[in-house]
Amino acid sequence: MAKASLRDIRKRISSVRSTQQITKAMKMVAAAKLRRAQESMLATRPYALKMFEVLSRLAARTTAEAHPLLDRREPKRVEVVVFTSDRGLCGAFNMNLIQRAERFLEEEKLKIEETALSFIGRKGRDYFRRRKVIMRREYVNFFGKVDYLLAAKIGRELAQAYCDKKVDGIYLLYSEFRSAVQQQVILEKVLPITPNSPPEEERAPAISGPPAVDYLYEPSEGEILDKLLPMYVEVQIYRALLESLASEYGARMTAMENATNNATEMIDKLTLIYNKARQAAITKELIEIVSGAEALK
Repeated sequence: MAKASLRDIRKRISSVRSTQQITKAMKMVAAAKLRRAQESMLATRPYALKMFEVLSRLAARTTAEAHPLLDRREPKRVEVVVFTSDRGLCGAFNMNLIQRAERFLEEEKLKIEETALSFIGRKGRDYFRRRKVIMRREYVNFFGKVDYLLAAKIGRELAQAYCDKKVDGIYLLYSEFRSAVQQQVILEKVLPITPNSPPEEERAPAISGPPAVDYLYEPSEGEILDKLLPMYVEVQIYRALLESLASEYGARMTAMENATNNATEMIDKLTLIYNKARQAAITKELIEIVSGAEALK
């Protein structure tokens, strides 16, 4: 009985050690991919934020009739694009996004007639497929292969849906990368473009200077907006993709590091149990030998 127990403990230690090797390798792979994803994300973030700032100011000076993407309508039909991962083993990364999407659906169900979800990543799609929600479009099984062509494709489809008045508002729900151990869930409206409040000196004519004037367009306002506004949607989606990808790798690296540490602790505990059981078995055998020798006297 003791031998069988020792054999079982040895098998369990071997199994945990094999799992530890896998989680350690996954941590190293995620760390390598995180560095590249973080570099791309940090290079794109300032451009995307500045573009949002410029076009927000432009929207404040332009009428809604100038371009369909500037048309601000009553939000009766809304689409939320949820950025999750295609693979698991990344801690609470996907569940945080899913819970935020569920909370948005619950909060807005009385205000909005129809809320549809679109998914970038298999985990979010698989979760909501089993629930009664409207699913508009899905982009899955990219496994971290993110490029601008993908963002441009998604951006064109979303912009076209808004121009055709199929939706009255489009939101992006993604994880913003802060550090390898911290990601923040962000829900932001990408369409329609909401103008920022102008600076204080632009809100009213200054006493010592003339009031702010409108921009001068060359070649024309319509041509510039036709080029800039769809590009704005594509850039914001591209930035969200890179933020989500870096957040996923950071969450996976942290989760695998925790799993490796837990495996180390488990191996130590099992080794202690094994040594105690082995010592008890040896002691029992010695007692039996001594008892047998005493009986022969």
